[in-house]
Amino acid sequence: MPLRLHNSLTRRTEDFVPLDPGRVTMYVCGPTVYNYVHVGNARPPVVFGLLARLLRRLYPRVVYVRNITDVDDKINAAAKAAGVPIDAITGRYTEAYREDMARLGADEPDLVPHATAHIGEIVAMCERLIGSGHAYAADGHVLFDVSRFADYGRLSGRSTEDMIAGARVEVAPYKKNPADFVLWKPSTPDLPGWDSPWGRGRPGWHIECSAMAAAHLGESIDIHAGGNDLMFPHHENEIAQSTCAHGGKVFARYWLHNGMLTFDGRKMSKSLGNVVVLHELLQKHPGEVLRFVLLKAHYRQPLDWSDAALAQARATLDGWYTLLRDLADVEVDAARRTAPPELEAALLDDLNTPEAFAVMARLAHAARAAATPAARQDAKAALLGAADLIGLLQEDPEAWFRQAAGVDEAAVQRLVDARSAAKQARDFAAADRIRAELLAMGVVVEDTAQGPRWKTVNVDECAV
Repeated sequence: MPLRLHNSLTRRTEDFVPLDPGRVTMYVCGPTVYNYVHVGNARPPVVFGLLARLLRRLYPRVVYVRNITDVDDKINAAAKAAGVPIDAITGRYTEAYREDMARLGADEPDLVPHATAHIGEIVAMCERLIGSGHAYAADGHVLFDVSRFADYGRLSGRSTEDMIAGARVEVAPYKKNPADFVLWKPSTPDLPGWDSPWGRGRPGWHIECSAMAAAHLGESIDIHAGGNDLMFPHHENEIAQSTCAHGGKVFARYWLHNGMLTFDGRKMSKSLGNVVVLHELLQKHPGEVLRFVLLKAHYRQPLDWSDAALAQARATLDGWYTLLRDLADVEVDAARRTAPPELEAALLDDLNTPEAFAVMARLAHAARAAATPAARQDAKAALLGAADLIGLLQEDPEAWFRQAAGVDEAAVQRLVDARSAAKQARDFAAADRIRAELLAMGVVVEDTAQGPRWKTVNVDECAV
């Protein structure tokens, strides 16, 4: 079964055919590092990281690039507000982003280029665009002339008038056309800047990605992906400047865009005060719970973020981890942990993660129902193989149930042992008091044939 992807450029789901099957290329827009990212920013690296994982199963070499934007007016403002150098802000939040993505199980890119390391390539691209008549210099700026690119607006499907209104373009006397966008802009002495033929300045946002993609993947790439909020103006502008800088070559052959997140049915926005910060979520929930929610809906659809969705994800994962704990005595050789064909088929169908989760549920049901040693071994191998591909069930089951912020495992174990001793002495009142103390800590004890075992839960879920 071939890999099929929905191409935003053609608005069709198509068979994926790379330019060079020996070297598949993918560029995903990364963060602007001036603060912790919100949970919506995590959806592209999780979803398209899964795509990179799938591509690596199909092709001998995949080059996956996810950039870091480390020069931007928001960064300048954050550094000024904090009274620190620019790189103190970008260094801190780049590392925080890397750590948070790792906790989500987001696949690591092959390359993580930084915009500030590509100023030479950006200046060279500006010079090529001026030389070909697609850009012009004015008052220390370099601007792309949208009237010189007939396909401008094809990706987003917008008219020039709609694009001008939607972009809230700056009306400036040095522009030939209100829709012309900045490739390079001058820097005052208090702002970061680099020497250029147009004076000391810094790049515009859009050209950074074009230059980094060309430097690491070539003038034409297979896949360009990101959130659908980037379709216009960012991706539209990337297409224009890259196509014109490279003599009319197709910039990206497949454009993939994920849907946006809402919070309890409302659009996430700073003005509404409902932006959910990923770093804070990761202090409260295991990374796999967040990954589960980010993948549960189809990537092209909106995703509603809610406490109920988190609770459901945690309950499902708890059930699967309980199953793995019950199957702890079943040995599965690593070579047998392969994804079942039906799970791979779901992902090959434009990353149909809802169907992939349905397959996971069926595999878990089959594992619970398995009666013979051979059947249990086959079922566990299939479940683990499926989980490996989708990026779940990567924890040790015992560790999964014991993870919680602030829980002292040694203290908990002492209480569990004391409860067991009280029960053996038939001091049930003492055993009940210890159980209540554990519940107040967010710990539930389960008595099994193999002895007591404990797990952490949210304190408000506990009922004494």
